[in-house]
Amino acid sequence: MGGNGGLRLKFWGVRGSTPTPQIDNLSYGGNTACIEIRSPDDQVVILDAGSGLRKLGQTLLQESGNSRLSVHFLLTHFHWDHIQGIPFFSPLYRPETDATFYTGQALGPIEEKLQGQMSRPYFPIAFEVLAARRQFAELDDKPFKLADLVIHPFPLNHPQGAVGYRIEAGKKVIVHASDLEHGHPQLDRVLRQYAEGADVLVYDAQFTPEEYESHKGWGHSTWLEATRVAHEARVKTLILFHHDPWHNDQTVFDIVQQARLFFENTLGATEGWHVCL
Repeated sequence: MGGNGGLRLKFWGVRGSTPTPQIDNLSYGGNTACIEIRSPDDQVVILDAGSGLRKLGQTLLQESGNSRLSVHFLLTHFHWDHIQGIPFFSPLYRPETDATFYTGQALGPIEEKLQGQMSRPYFPIAFEVLAARRQFAELDDKPFKLADLVIHPFPLNHPQGAVGYRIEAGKKVIVHASDLEHGHPQLDRVLRQYAEGADVLVYDAQFTPEEYESHKGWGHSTWLEATRVAHEARVKTLILFHHDPWHNDQTVFDIVQQARLFFENTLGATEGWHVCL
């Protein structure tokens, strides 16, 4: 993903809840949530740090060689499928890496949460002894600049809270909305406001509408609600994300086909995909 001056995404993990490495899931992918964004000036921004982060780390080291590497993590929340790749992110084990972690201030201290995941007896290496230079930023609802990106955090309806992000580079806009459950009137309105006119909307579509009836309160949405948001917010491309671990490739394919009947420009997030704007 060399610097071609555009806003670029690459999907390294697209699955929700837990990795699913079985063969009938591998066309879409079995790693948990991790998306790489490259800004027009080639700044590395990482949306969530699920198991897909491991391979991204290897790729970044190959690109950077012995030179200094700067990465920025936009974390939606601290459920395990969104942070479990951090202990296996190789750049954190070298002093030439600068890593900044961001999330909403309502979710609590970032450093404390990440230390907990790697504390005894869960992991042999403590987070606080990693060689990388680490910084932490707890965000309110105000937009902030990151190189040539403008990032707008916004709240999502999810157990223990979560944060969505609207990421702007000039006139190009990506909105990331995972994990969330629809049905909260105020936060449903907030989501639509931040998704307005986006070039790409990445949306939590873990459940079918039928499955959702027995999973209310679990914190996830449906492909049907995704198409409604895309229509009402006038987005250009909808990408269904956070695939359920029980959904094999055929099921995800069928979901995408159904969603296209309601919003034609719908895609199913797939590991290894590049999206350039």
